Amino acid sequence: MKITKKIVANRLLEYVNRSISLAELVNWAEDVVCNTDYDEKDFELIKSLVSHIGLADVKQFGLTWDDCYEYLSLLGYKVRITVSPVPA
Repeated sequence: MKITKKIVANRLLEYVNRSISLAELVNWAEDVVCNTDYDEKDFELIKSLVSHIGLADVKQFGLTWDDCYEYLSLLGYKVRITVSPVPA
């Protein structure tokens, strides 16, 4: 399977929305770096972002909200936050 910008964006969104943990995101990125083909059209961008995500569990690198925002923007997405109250 080729990794596309959309796939990377979806994984970041899963992490931001707490559908997956940081450890799961990092494991996915580490697997992708070692074992996957990238969409040739966006090879450099995808490889760079996935490589950074793969290091997010190292304290010196981490993965902040600003990082996620920037990565999603680079992937071609406009980031907007919508919140709603939790029913009591």
